[in-house]
Amino acid sequence: MTGGHRSTPAEELERLRRYLEAVVSDRVCPVHTAVAFNAAYFGYELTGEGHGNGPFDLDAFPSLRLGDEVPALPVGALVRIETGSDPLYAEIVYKEGRHPGVEEGADVPAWVSGVPAGVRGPSELSEAPHPVRRELLVPDLTAFGPALQLSEAKLQRFRSRQKWLNKDGHVVVDARYGSAPHAGLDDCTAFVQHLLTHQREALLSPLVPASVAHLVGGGTEERLKSALSGLLDTVDHALRTSDSLRSWGHYALTRTRIGAALGHDGPLGGDDLRALAGSLERSAAPATHRRHGVNGSRTVYTAIGAWLRGVDGAEPLLSGVEYAVSVCRANLAVADFVRGDTDNGIRAGSDVRITLDDDFQNGGIWRSHHPGSEEADDSDPLRPAGRGWHDTVHPPAPPRPVAVPHAQSVPREEQPEDEGYVDAEPADTPLADGDRIGPPNYLRINDSEVCWQTPLRLAHLMEDRLPLSPRARDGFAYLGTDTGSVRVRLELSHPGGELDASEEVQEVLLDLTDETGMLRNVQWPIDFFPGLCLYIQWPRGGTVFRVHTVELEHAVDIDGQLVAHRYDSGVLTREGAPGSERDGDSSAGLDTRRLVLRTVRRFGRLTPDGHALLDRAALPRGVYDTTPAPQQVTALEQAVDELLAEHHLYPAIGSRGVDGEPHHPARDGEPPIALIGYAPNPVVVPRPGSRAGAPPQVHGVEHFVHGFLRRLPAGSNPTDAQRAAYREHCRHVGKADGWELPPGYTFVTEHSRRR
Repeated sequence: MTGGHRSTPAEELERLRRYLEAVVSDRVCPVHTAVAFNAAYFGYELTGEGHGNGPFDLDAFPSLRLGDEVPALPVGALVRIETGSDPLYAEIVYKEGRHPGVEEGADVPAWVSGVPAGVRGPSELSEAPHPVRRELLVPDLTAFGPALQLSEAKLQRFRSRQKWLNKDGHVVVDARYGSAPHAGLDDCTAFVQHLLTHQREALLSPLVPASVAHLVGGGTEERLKSALSGLLDTVDHALRTSDSLRSWGHYALTRTRIGAALGHDGPLGGDDLRALAGSLERSAAPATHRRHGVNGSRTVYTAIGAWLRGVDGAEPLLSGVEYAVSVCRANLAVADFVRGDTDNGIRAGSDVRITLDDDFQNGGIWRSHHPGSEEADDSDPLRPAGRGWHDTVHPPAPPRPVAVPHAQSVPREEQPEDEGYVDAEPADTPLADGDRIGPPNYLRINDSEVCWQTPLRLAHLMEDRLPLSPRARDGFAYLGTDTGSVRVRLELSHPGGELDASEEVQEVLLDLTDETGMLRNVQWPIDFFPGLCLYIQWPRGGTVFRVHTVELEHAVDIDGQLVAHRYDSGVLTREGAPGSERDGDSSAGLDTRRLVLRTVRRFGRLTPDGHALLDRAALPRGVYDTTPAPQQVTALEQAVDELLAEHHLYPAIGSRGVDGEPHHPARDGEPPIALIGYAPNPVVVPRPGSRAGAPPQVHGVEHFVHGFLRRLPAGSNPTDAQRAAYREHCRHVGKADGWELPPGYTFVTEHSRRR
């Protein structure tokens, strides 16, 4: 076990796991990896004695008292709390930051989230050689058995006096660190250092079940440190791989205890924890929705510990070690919400992104940001990012308002890069935050699989390919498949549509010569369109990729395009513009009205909700890529007026800066300019025979299937009835790029079927 869990025989690891499961079940507190190490190494007894018979010199324990400045202690430290009479012997089972600059309340200043030790305020950067941080320590006063426990009445007197313990039975201290790097150590590394210094005598005692010095055949510092790191890795792995335990960070609780708490309807039960998850979403969501353009951004930081203290009747569950239990349960509940109900932390509908920003201060601080789509990236929403401190003290360049393309910055007719900007502008042209299609959104990353979501792009359809996520690319590189190409299997699922057997399971080429990796020779179904959301799963170490789409509850019509599955509005606006087809992307053959729509959608600046805004003065050169003739300008203006009157476009007001750059919204002091905007306005398509007030269909018994194209076997042709049905379908949805069936395909009419 000193070599880590990978060096430990499976049967020995299982023995350790069974013992630790019994320890977690026996203890009233969450069991941190360091606390679990203490139990296994020093021989924690499950009969009620705990550490009472351990090889410890109680008088050598570090001393604590409420409000003192003391050398920093990790979770797992064995301590003596001074009381003026009988000391309290305890094991520190939980700790968190309690920054003195934070007032009571769930919403905390941004700079507190991720703040380093020694900092007192957002403008007070500390350069002290021994930084100090305010910390709350939760002691388990029962860890040494009944012989060293004080009566409950005496403990209550200590709490009420708040001289040695606070009213909740915790110890708040100013923890002094040896250096700034020491303050930034992870829990297990800090605990190893503590064992080798403050707990060294007990660590090397001949009375422990198996001395680490004996295990490694010597007592040199490097050997001991390496062996302790391996032991902690083994213990941590045993906790995390237990079927009966769940972990929040390094803290483990039994699933039965978590489930029982979520099942009750009292304080901090399931209803309160669901309310907590909902409050994180509502705190950043705008109160009203504007019809066009972008809502103002908003970021809120919520401290879990403070939120719990605001729940009526929760006081008994926030004292003693129960506070640690409640904090871990609450964070697990929010994490489950983020994993299950969001895509990469982004909540559908509200466009609020919820991410863990700090897992140490105030019971954990969660960040809620609107609009979340502007932050779509490949970051794990459950990995603490510390953006609050970083963005407050070292903020990025302030975001500029939407810079709308204009006559001095002629849009280019180039295909956008796959994972880059939607609008490929020159380097000196400012890009709006909303005008980016970022890397794939990760839905789930663990030891067994990587799952992500990405929109299908026009280039993917035209070139029969699908880019991988960097995580999957790196995974194959780790397996030694980092060059060349191999054959893999692609399994495609498209609920609500019927795929050809050759499309459901395909053999495709895995090309790892590209920066992110690529699946090539993909046979995309005919009804797949730019902007369709793809959900992709790669089991680690395997050669199978599973891709599926998600059906909308109600199909929608977007400017004549029938959309029945989840889609990315930005990609659909840009790459679903008139003239954009999987066989080519060109403005050739388009009438004036469609040329105008294409130009606004292709070259207007995108907002996060798929709107596109264009400087009206740039329209003629955007359409013709040269100075147009007067009659052409007149025809364009007439087409714009018609499209505005029919609400295919909408007018907006921006402003132009002294440098000639247009902006939206209009800036104070700048002359106004006219903009034209496109808004994707989805219209629900009623099912055949549906009417207002009609009883809903029974869910799970029968469902509606929209008309779709199906590939025919070689040598087969569609019937005249199918050709006529497809023409009628195109007429109904307003399809403007041809009503004849593509060669090799037939049309399956809309119908209902039972699941």
